[in-house]
Amino acid sequence: MKPLRISAISYLNTAPLMWDFEHGDAGSAFDISYTVPSQCAANLAAGSADIGIIPAAAYATIPGLAILPGVAIASRRPVRSILLVSKVPLDQIRSVALDTSSLTSVALTKVLFAKWWGEGRSFAPMAPDIEEMMEAHDAGLVIGDPALKVDRSRYLTYDLAEEWIRLTGKPFVFAFWAVRQSALKDAPVALDLGGVFQDSRDHGLQPGNLDRIAMEWAPRLGLSESEIRTYLTENIYYDLDPACLDGLQLFYRYASECGALPVAPPLRFLDVAKIAAT
Repeated sequence: MKPLRISAISYLNTAPLMWDFEHGDAGSAFDISYTVPSQCAANLAAGSADIGIIPAAAYATIPGLAILPGVAIASRRPVRSILLVSKVPLDQIRSVALDTSSLTSVALTKVLFAKWWGEGRSFAPMAPDIEEMMEAHDAGLVIGDPALKVDRSRYLTYDLAEEWIRLTGKPFVFAFWAVRQSALKDAPVALDLGGVFQDSRDHGLQPGNLDRIAMEWAPRLGLSESEIRTYLTENIYYDLDPACLDGLQLFYRYASECGALPVAPPLRFLDVAKIAAT
């Protein structure tokens, strides 16, 4: 029986989620690869991955997925790593470069402009190089680790999670684990997929393990270890709880209304009983 293939995201904010896969026994049961969020979704859509930490936006475009319950990359306050960086105030922005690594934050940017910031802007996909973005456009969307390294003293910056929460009163969900339902027939009968991923998240968020993550990632990003810990414990929220699900469904509705996403299917969660019966 072939191991299930996991497509994971190579950003700091997924490090706690991957703890057991990188430091425990879980990794030996799966075939794991790392990429950016948009490619993670493409891997699931193409069938080259069975499980992915997919952008929330991708769930609206990829059929046949089941959500692994309880785990998310979300935020209930400013997230720091999803930024609209601008040379001018919001009302003067006319053109926006959109990070090609992103799907959900691109849709969120379009929702914020369509519903609250004013329509009539142009959008163009670009690689997440803030200098090149600013040369060609008034503003640029950058996500993940590149956003954490933006020099905020040089530009106006708008934290998209903070803006969403301020305007809706709800958390924002950027990503969650999903599995192709057609791949479940290859899963071992006794495998508790939901438990595996929840346990990995819980272990990754233990204080001692967070210290190790901070020590490993601080030199990579040019941030202090305390900044890394604060980001992972205060800016990122890792539970897919009822409040996050409410925010997720509102995002889908608004994104559909403004044409940023198609109508999302109902939220379908992994049915452990069905796995056991296959």
